[in-house]
Amino acid sequence: MSAAEFKKAGLDKLSPAELHTLNAWLRSHVGMAGAGASSSAAAPVVVGPANQFGYRRPIDQPRATVESTLPGRFSGWDSHTQFSLANGQVWQVSESSSWSCQTMQDPKVTIKPMLLGSWLMYIQGCSNSVRVERVH
Repeated sequence: MSAAEFKKAGLDKLSPAELHTLNAWLRSHVGMAGAGASSSAAAPVVVGPANQFGYRRPIDQPRATVESTLPGRFSGWDSHTQFSLANGQVWQVSESSSWSCQTMQDPKVTIKPMLLGSWLMYIQGCSNSVRVERVH
C-alpha cells in the first residue's frame, strides 16, 4: 500500500496503538476464511518502497525495529525531510506533515514496522512520530 493509499483509506488517522491492534487482527484473520488455511497464509504481505509508478514489491525478509541516532542537531521535520542515521540508513518522511521539536543533539530514534509495509519513526525528546520509508 502506498503512502497515498494509506492516507486515502484513513489509516493515517489511527494512533500507533490502533495501528498495532489492526495489524495484529490482520495477522490472525487474513487467509483464515478458507477451510484448512495454514498459519503461513495468515502472515501479512510485507512490501518495499514504491517505485516511480507507485507500485511496491513484496520483500522476503522479516521486518525488524531499527534503533540508531540522528547525528548532529535536530529540531523537527517537514514533508521532504530525509533522516541520515548513524547506522548508515537513510529514511524519508512519507506523509504530508511537519513538526517542530526542541533542538536536540544526536537524538536516539526508533523506527518500527507498522501495518501494510509502513514504518513509524519515534525520535527521543520529540512528542510526535512520523511515517517514513527507507531510501538507502
